[in-house]
Amino acid sequence: MKKILIIGAGFLQDFVIKKARQMEYYTLAVDADPSAIGLSHADKSAVINIVDEKACLQFAQEEQIDGVLTAATDYGVLTAAYIAEHMGLPGLNYESAKLIKNKYLVRKKLFENHVDDTEQSYQVTADTDITELAHLLTYPVMVKPCDGSGSRGASRVDHPDELPNACKHAMDGSITHKAEIESFINGIEYGAESLVVNGETHVLAIMKKWMTAPPYYAELGHAIPCGLPDEIEERAKEIVRKAIFALGINHGSVNMDLLITETGNIHIIDIGARMGGNLIGSHIIPYGTGINYMGNILKAAVGEQLDWTIHEKEAVATKLLAFKGGLVKCIPEFDRFAADEKDAEIEIYHHLAVGDTVNAYHTNLDGCGYIISKAKNVEIAESVAANTLKKIEKCIF
Repeated sequence: MKKILIIGAGFLQDFVIKKARQMEYYTLAVDADPSAIGLSHADKSAVINIVDEKACLQFAQEEQIDGVLTAATDYGVLTAAYIAEHMGLPGLNYESAKLIKNKYLVRKKLFENHVDDTEQSYQVTADTDITELAHLLTYPVMVKPCDGSGSRGASRVDHPDELPNACKHAMDGSITHKAEIESFINGIEYGAESLVVNGETHVLAIMKKWMTAPPYYAELGHAIPCGLPDEIEERAKEIVRKAIFALGINHGSVNMDLLITETGNIHIIDIGARMGGNLIGSHIIPYGTGINYMGNILKAAVGEQLDWTIHEKEAVATKLLAFKGGLVKCIPEFDRFAADEKDAEIEIYHHLAVGDTVNAYHTNLDGCGYIISKAKNVEIAESVAANTLKKIEKCIF
């Protein structure tokens, strides 16, 4: 039985942990939170901070693992690459992992290789003369942490006077206290999920996305099919492949966010060298494409041959349980929502409890769970997911 280590054991990583056990791998997991749900589902676990590369490596060596990966979090990417490199296991090369952690260096590399249609980009540190820089920019711009995820610390700036506060907000949300500034693009956001194996990139899907209104830009849900014209979708996939090659990504999952304008310009706005969060890897890709995505990333981690068989697939849409905020008065009978729905198959995941105070939704951390809707076409799947969200909100507040 091969041993596989999952870096991170929260709600989203738990799907990978359970899948690994289902596939009869001896499954290990680490997380700094002793109450992380995935720790209880692994064959063996340890309470270790996932950014502590040396401690995680020591655990991996003691257990003599055969593979390592992280999923749905940027914080485990460096550690997984570090372990793979030191133990001679399949994995993302460590230099590329370090590059991808810095959004500005990623943008610089993409620009140098003419990968997409984005032009303006700067890095800000505590030593940057932001007042001087403010007058060099063409507005509007987006400011975000160099190493953040989930839209935390990101904001739009329309005037030079707003830049200092936006940079401080972004740097406060950065582990390295650095921010990136790039042109604000008026477009519709899409997601892209890929898997790289032996240097070959498989772009699994381009996904439609729903986002919050400014100034927060947080994800509200995804859908497959994405609804783009075929030629635009194919160009988006080619840009994804070019980006992966330019960044030297040799192995594993890659999650990207793209902005596509009315004129068809395509801009990469974020890249994560790991399986996408918000149920992308665990539900959206397998339901929407028929590909056993989690099974394949686990096989890739231990060097086994992947299975590209296309299984049953349907249109799929998800919605985050994202609310305006308030006190949870009651918990609905979630099973009844699914049983009463005739046009789509619904799954609901939540972490709500009576008496909870729910924050107004500004970042992914404010979400309370997910709705997954599968149907014969994406319009039905979207409508059912949206209507179910409204029913839940009426019941709990």
